[in-house]
Amino acid sequence: MTRSIITSVNAGVATLTLSQPEIRNAFSDVVIAEITAAFAEVGQRDDVRAVVLAAEGPAFCAGANLNWMRAMADYTREENLADAGKLAAMLHTIATCPHPTIARVQGDVYAGGMGLVAACDMAVAVQEAHFCLSEVKIGLIPATIAPYVLRAMGTRAGQRYFLTGERFDAAEALRIGFVHQVVAADDLDSAVDGLLKHLLSAGPAAVRACKRLVDDVAGREINAALVARTVECIADIRASAEGKEGVQAFLNKRKPNWLG
Repeated sequence: MTRSIITSVNAGVATLTLSQPEIRNAFSDVVIAEITAAFAEVGQRDDVRAVVLAAEGPAFCAGANLNWMRAMADYTREENLADAGKLAAMLHTIATCPHPTIARVQGDVYAGGMGLVAACDMAVAVQEAHFCLSEVKIGLIPATIAPYVLRAMGTRAGQRYFLTGERFDAAEALRIGFVHQVVAADDLDSAVDGLLKHLLSAGPAAVRACKRLVDDVAGREINAALVARTVECIADIRASAEGKEGVQAFLNKRKPNWLG
């Protein structure tokens, strides 16, 4: 049976590639289950330090598969709740992957595909890519992906693009913060590799802890509880074996042991 996502691991980097270019990598309930399982599996691997979400063909992800949409048209509310719950679980699995994640956006991203990009920690796109939250055009709303997309682009941009459903280009995606970098197609891999170089040179436990730190701190009121949490975080990492090794390596002007 043809799989919708291909997993490869090399030198600490897991690459998960959406591999249905003939349908613009649109997803169905089967594809959602496969993506969820793939991220859950690489998230638990000790030989993985970073994850790249990539795609084949001219589109990164066109959202929902048309055949799946036809089936959904006859769903009851209970069936829709269960179906949307699986999509939400997939996005949560991507967003909470212990390893840092990078979306390698080689083509257009529409509707639910926007959630895939937004759930990743970083996103690099080619200049030719276009983006669209098209749900309102067919009488729907981008509800399940909203927490991740709004976190990426911000409320003000969301107020425009959620409501209008208009298409925007990579330069606009960069301006509103939805992607971190826009490059020529020939430079996409080198841009992703540049991010991976930084991720792989840092302390593995520190990177994972930083990812949790962002989730713990972002958008929270700066009160006694939050301050106490950050104090605990730095104390724990300083006392850890990796923290001690990193500081000693810095003071002694040598490479830390995670660099071999």
